[in-house]
Amino acid sequence: MPMNQGCVGKVYPPTAPYEVGREKIREFAAAVREGNAACWDADAARALGYPDVIAPPSFPMVLTLEAEHDAVHDPELGAANQDRFVHREQRFAYSRPIHAGDVLTVTVRLAGIDAVGGSDVVNYESTITAADGEHVCTATSTFVIFGQEERDGGS
Repeated sequence: MPMNQGCVGKVYPPTAPYEVGREKIREFAAAVREGNAACWDADAARALGYPDVIAPPSFPMVLTLEAEHDAVHDPELGAANQDRFVHREQRFAYSRPIHAGDVLTVTVRLAGIDAVGGSDVVNYESTITAADGEHVCTATSTFVIFGQEERDGGS
Protein backbone atom coordinates (compact mmCIF):
# COMPACT_ATOMS: atom_id res chain seq x y z
CA MET A 1 0.00 0.00 0.00
CA PRO A 2 1.56 3.34 -0.99
CA MET A 3 2.31 6.02 1.58
CA ASN A 4 -0.11 8.93 2.01
CA GLN A 5 1.23 11.72 -0.25
CA GLY A 6 -1.04 14.11 1.63
CA CYS A 7 1.43 13.93 4.53
CA VAL A 8 4.21 15.57 2.52
CA GLY A 9 4.97 18.91 4.16
CA LYS A 10 3.56 17.85 7.53
CA VAL A 11 5.49 19.35 10.44
CA TYR A 12 5.65 17.48 13.74
CA PRO A 13 5.79 19.26 17.11
CA PRO A 14 9.25 20.15 18.44
CA THR A 15 10.92 17.69 20.76
CA ALA A 16 11.51 18.33 24.43
CA PRO A 17 14.74 20.27 25.00
CA TYR A 18 17.91 18.17 25.00
CA GLU A 19 20.87 19.49 26.97
CA VAL A 20 24.14 18.52 25.34
CA GLY A 21 26.67 17.41 27.94
CA ARG A 22 30.42 17.09 27.73
CA GLU A 23 30.35 13.42 28.60
CA LYS A 24 27.69 12.69 25.98
CA ILE A 25 29.92 14.34 23.38
CA ARG A 26 32.96 12.42 24.59
CA GLU A 27 31.04 9.10 24.60
CA PHE A 28 29.84 9.72 21.06
CA ALA A 29 33.32 10.82 19.97
CA ALA A 30 34.74 7.58 21.36
CA ALA A 31 32.06 5.51 19.61
CA VAL A 32 32.85 7.05 16.21
CA ARG A 33 36.60 7.22 16.90
CA GLU A 34 36.71 11.01 16.52
CA GLY A 35 40.25 12.31 16.77
CA ASN A 36 39.57 16.05 16.85
CA ALA A 37 40.93 17.38 20.17
CA ALA A 38 38.11 19.97 20.29
CA CYS A 39 35.68 17.08 20.84
CA TRP A 40 37.59 15.93 23.91
CA ASP A 41 39.30 18.91 25.50
CA ALA A 42 37.48 22.12 26.49
CA ASP A 43 40.74 24.12 26.33
CA ALA A 44 41.39 22.90 22.77
CA ALA A 45 37.83 23.87 21.81
CA ARG A 46 38.18 27.31 23.43
CA ALA A 47 41.45 27.87 21.56
CA LEU A 48 39.40 27.50 18.38
CA GLY A 49 36.79 29.99 19.60
CA TYR A 50 34.13 27.58 20.90
CA PRO A 51 32.64 27.91 24.39
CA ASP A 52 33.18 24.22 25.24
CA VAL A 53 33.89 20.86 23.59
CA ILE A 54 32.22 20.47 20.20
CA ALA A 55 30.28 17.45 19.00
CA PRO A 56 31.47 15.28 16.10
CA PRO A 57 29.66 16.04 12.83
CA SER A 58 27.33 13.04 13.06
CA PHE A 59 26.26 13.74 16.67
CA PRO A 60 22.83 15.10 15.61
CA MET A 61 21.86 11.46 14.95
CA VAL A 62 21.34 11.21 18.71
CA LEU A 63 18.63 13.86 18.44
CA THR A 64 17.15 13.35 15.00
CA LEU A 65 16.56 9.60 15.00
CA GLU A 66 14.58 9.90 18.20
CA ALA A 67 12.67 12.92 16.87
CA GLU A 68 11.89 11.13 13.60
CA HIS A 69 10.50 8.11 15.44
CA ASP A 70 7.02 9.63 15.82
CA ALA A 71 7.05 10.84 12.22
CA VAL A 72 8.09 7.42 10.90
CA HIS A 73 5.33 5.76 12.93
CA ASP A 74 2.64 8.35 12.13
CA PRO A 75 -0.53 6.33 11.38
CA GLU A 76 -1.64 9.01 8.91
CA LEU A 77 1.44 8.21 6.80
CA GLY A 78 0.01 4.78 6.06
CA ALA A 79 2.91 2.58 7.03
CA ALA A 80 0.82 -0.33 8.30
CA ASN A 81 3.90 -2.45 8.97
CA GLN A 82 6.61 -0.24 10.48
CA ASP A 83 9.09 -3.09 10.78
CA ARG A 84 9.72 -2.59 7.06
CA PHE A 85 11.49 0.77 7.60
CA VAL A 86 15.23 0.85 6.90
CA HIS A 87 17.36 3.95 7.47
CA ARG A 88 19.17 4.63 4.19
CA GLU A 89 20.91 7.98 4.39
CA GLN A 90 21.65 10.93 6.68
CA ARG A 91 23.12 14.35 5.85
CA PHE A 92 23.81 17.44 7.95
CA ALA A 93 24.00 21.14 7.06
CA TYR A 94 25.40 23.23 9.91
CA SER A 95 25.11 26.89 10.82
CA ARG A 96 27.55 26.23 13.66
CA PRO A 97 28.93 23.24 15.57
CA ILE A 98 27.00 21.75 18.46
CA HIS A 99 28.82 22.23 21.76
CA ALA A 100 28.47 21.16 25.38
CA GLY A 101 25.92 23.34 27.12
CA ASP A 102 23.64 23.69 24.10
CA VAL A 103 19.97 23.11 24.81
CA LEU A 104 18.47 21.90 21.53
CA THR A 105 15.09 21.00 20.10
CA VAL A 106 14.28 19.25 16.85
CA THR A 107 11.35 19.94 14.54
CA VAL A 108 10.72 17.27 11.89
CA ARG A 109 9.06 17.90 8.52
CA LEU A 110 8.06 15.15 6.09
CA ALA A 111 9.90 16.45 3.03
CA GLY A 112 8.92 13.90 0.39
CA ILE A 113 7.68 10.47 -0.55
CA ASP A 114 8.78 8.65 -3.71
CA ALA A 115 7.92 5.21 -5.06
CA VAL A 116 10.87 3.12 -6.24
CA GLY A 117 9.98 -0.31 -7.54
CA GLY A 118 7.68 -1.85 -4.97
CA SER A 119 9.04 0.31 -2.15
CA ASP A 120 8.49 3.80 -0.82
CA VAL A 121 11.32 6.21 -0.06
CA VAL A 122 10.47 8.74 2.64
CA ASN A 123 12.56 11.87 3.25
CA TYR A 124 12.53 13.89 6.46
CA GLU A 125 14.07 17.27 7.21
CA SER A 126 14.89 17.83 10.88
CA THR A 127 15.69 21.35 12.00
CA ILE A 128 17.79 21.62 15.15
CA THR A 129 17.55 24.90 17.04
CA ALA A 130 19.13 26.28 20.20
CA ALA A 131 17.07 27.51 23.15
CA ASP A 132 17.28 31.10 21.85
CA GLY A 133 15.85 30.02 18.46
CA GLU A 134 19.22 30.06 16.66
CA HIS A 135 19.42 27.56 13.80
CA VAL A 136 22.21 25.08 14.54
CA CYS A 137 21.81 22.30 11.99
CA THR A 138 19.41 20.80 9.49
CA ALA A 139 19.52 17.04 9.07
CA THR A 140 17.97 15.22 6.14
CA SER A 141 17.11 11.56 6.56
CA THR A 142 15.99 8.98 4.04
CA PHE A 143 14.12 5.81 4.93
CA VAL A 144 13.07 2.97 2.63
CA ILE A 145 9.79 1.21 3.32
CA PHE A 146 10.04 -2.12 1.56
CA GLY A 147 7.03 -3.50 -0.25
CA GLN A 148 5.77 -7.03 0.37
CA GLU A 149 7.60 -8.40 -2.68
CA GLU A 150 11.00 -7.11 -1.46
CA ARG A 151 10.35 -8.51 2.02
CA ASP A 152 9.53 -11.92 0.58
CA GLY A 153 12.72 -12.04 -1.45
CA GLY A 154 11.31 -10.84 -4.77
CA SER A 155 8.78 -13.61 -5.24
